[in-house]
Amino acid sequence: NITIQEGQNDQATQSNQIDAFIADGVDVLIINPVNTSSAETITDKVVDAGIPLVYINREPGEDEEARWDENGWDVTYVGCDARQSGTFQGEIIADLGLDAIDKNGNGKIDYVMIEGDPENVDAQYRTEFSVKALTDAGMEVEELLKQRGDWDQAKAQQIAQDALNQYGDKIEVIFCNNDAMALGALQAIEAAGRKVNEDIYLVGVDALTEAVQNVIDGKQTGTVF
Repeated sequence: NITIQEGQNDQATQSNQIDAFIADGVDVLIINPVNTSSAETITDKVVDAGIPLVYINREPGEDEEARWDENGWDVTYVGCDARQSGTFQGEIIADLGLDAIDKNGNGKIDYVMIEGDPENVDAQYRTEFSVKALTDAGMEVEELLKQRGDWDQAKAQQIAQDALNQYGDKIEVIFCNNDAMALGALQAIEAAGRKVNEDIYLVGVDALTEAVQNVIDGKQTGTVF
């Protein structure tokens, strides 16, 4: 018997749901945490109740995971390596070469970063390692803007629209921590009369069906699966 609750992107709501599951005496809890910063509190509750715990999708921090090992707790994380996702994003851009990307001729990669939730370890790693892949490739970078889009298409569209209005042709790459935000950024890019893979580059993560089709159609530079 599987019971599913939606956290509604609200940690207080999710915490109440976890409390109810513990009170019900469930056999195992599988949690996609709203805020990974709450993992320590969640872990303590669930472990005290003697319930095995699996975190998915959003990875708690290294210190938190070390606690599980040190104490021999029945807690684990299942998900992708966000460092790798970020690295692959950066490599998609780096592989194009500076000559292709540097439209404004300043010798740098001028980029906008649309981040998920900055409290989320996946967002932190995707942000950090996508840029690191460029610098590791010997490219000089300039961050024009980094702003949280909370994984949301509409928010990302607004961020990209404002950035394009402010920085115009100086923007050469838009990094998005996920494809939903890349879809929003694309709407803003097209509305601004820019063309992906011609005068601006756009990458995401997740390989959403629509994003993959956009890559095929030349409307998104790449996505990481």
